Amino acid sequence: MRTLIFAFPALLLAACASQAPAPADKAAAPTTAAAAKPGPQCYSGDDSRFFDVGDKTSIGGVKVVCKATADGKAAQWMGEKH
Repeated sequence: MRTLIFAFPALLLAACASQAPAPADKAAAPTTAAAAKPGPQCYSGDDSRFFDVGDKTSIGGVKVVCKATADGKAAQWMGEKH
């Protein structure tokens, strides 16, 4: 009985290890729109979505605009100028 307890996991492991990986299908070439890296965006919890740079909205009753940071790698909400 002990032999079966130790032999079964060893056989199972050997069977799984000897299987060849499934062949990978050739992935379709990504479209230019999907391949393009999106620019920085601002997130609004009030709307539960991301806004692009330059978009305007109201967060908590305050009018704000999404502006890129100085390095251009991120974006943040800034108060809208009057």
